[in-house]
Amino acid sequence: MSQPQTPEQVLDTQGDCTRGRRDEDSGEGTQCSHRMLSFSDALLSIIATVMILPVTHTEISPEQHFDKSIQKLLATRIAVYLMTFLIVTVAWAAHTRLFQVVGKIDDTLALLNLACMMTITLLPYTFSLMVTFPDVPLGIFLFCVCVIAIGTVQALIVGYAFHFPHLLSPQIQCSAHRALYRQHILHIVLRGPVLCFAAAVFSLFFFPLSYLLMATIIFLPYVSKATSWCRDRLVGHQEPPAHPLEFTFDLHEPLSKERVEAFSDGVYAIVATLLILDICEDNVPDPKDVREKFRGSLVAALGVYGPRFLAYFGSFATVGLLWFAHHSLFLHVRRATRAMGLLNTLSLAFVGGLPLAYQQTSAFAQQPHDELERVRVSCAIIFFASIFQLAIWTAALLHEAETLQPSVWFGGQEHAFMFAKLALYPCASLLAFASTCFLSGLSTAIFHLMQIAVPSTFLLLRLLVRLGQAGLRGLRGLAGPAHSWPGPTGEADPQSLLLPAPQ
Repeated sequence: MSQPQTPEQVLDTQGDCTRGRRDEDSGEGTQCSHRMLSFSDALLSIIATVMILPVTHTEISPEQHFDKSIQKLLATRIAVYLMTFLIVTVAWAAHTRLFQVVGKIDDTLALLNLACMMTITLLPYTFSLMVTFPDVPLGIFLFCVCVIAIGTVQALIVGYAFHFPHLLSPQIQCSAHRALYRQHILHIVLRGPVLCFAAAVFSLFFFPLSYLLMATIIFLPYVSKATSWCRDRLVGHQEPPAHPLEFTFDLHEPLSKERVEAFSDGVYAIVATLLILDICEDNVPDPKDVREKFRGSLVAALGVYGPRFLAYFGSFATVGLLWFAHHSLFLHVRRATRAMGLLNTLSLAFVGGLPLAYQQTSAFAQQPHDELERVRVSCAIIFFASIFQLAIWTAALLHEAETLQPSVWFGGQEHAFMFAKLALYPCASLLAFASTCFLSGLSTAIFHLMQIAVPSTFLLLRLLVRLGQAGLRGLRGLAGPAHSWPGPTGEADPQSLLLPAPQ
């Protein structure tokens, strides 16, 4: 006997149509929205990631030193990048919610979605205007106009789908409360554009307030949740009125684990691809130079670009292993919470900054100044990208019975190994950062060799963890008799010997 599905499961599986159902829909001129949602996920992950390109292409002449003015310029651009990246992820979440309601699409709905995607592709251009002309409000005004246009098209999709109910999910088609569903999903897709409308107005005469309003878009659901929590503590918890809907699209309900994984994989894939673009563009020797400077030897000409290739291999290894850590983490996640979703988005934002780290540390063939400062920038980006991954796991442990597989619960067989895997990059980046403060001879070449050496540490990590556990158990055995008790799975857990006995 099959188990009843939760509301979220019903919504997430509605796009998985059987072959017979797809044939029936094609005869009616409609089709499932699953493939279009996958296309939209891919495009949004690309747009969110390429936001970093105007920052990586910040022009610093060979004569310029990495002084406070350059640091302030980069810090400002990175801050604006982080804000716009997070706003794009908010648009992605709203779009995903929208197509949980819309179960099928026809030609008109497909064209409306393409219009929405076309508007989204303009966001990197408006962001380039924002970072290139920070004192001119036109860039932020155009960015806000794009967000407003995205929300308007999404609202048109909602109106069109509810006007033709056969396009809605089966549960909503049969519901007597479709108007409430429509109001709820419109609230989701229009709350960001409404704030952007206010930001666009303020950009005309006081644009710093526009940035504040745009930042509010990112944290609005969490501010609302915190406000409700404070109100409950002050006036007491009040039971909400009974909801007439069979199931609800909670504004604060986290997206499914599968959608988070798909979007995250897209960001990692695009970041890994962006690294090679500069290699292809800037490191192909000119045929005339090969003939005149290197006597026709292409091998000798390519040798000049050796440091750039070393930087590429080191940066790719970092991106790949951060993805592997993310994959290993979500392999043990059963359900993502709101806090985990926010921390994952912050981690992805800094992962998107890794092309900047590569650009900074690969520029020393032409710009030999301030090598250590640029290594520190790279270490900081890697640290924040990895520490938020560790924070995801920490947040999951707070509700481990709901969010994690038993094997990685506190005291589980994989707990120590998972902690070591997620803590490796934060510790390595902090060590490299500290080395720049004490070792004046540390170079970018050594830094990139350290990046390339980290995969071998990953391979040895499980062995090192087991040796450490064995050593701790040996020390515990010398101190007194060991106690063992059942682990999360009900069996005796050898790792529990590392933990204090339960009271």
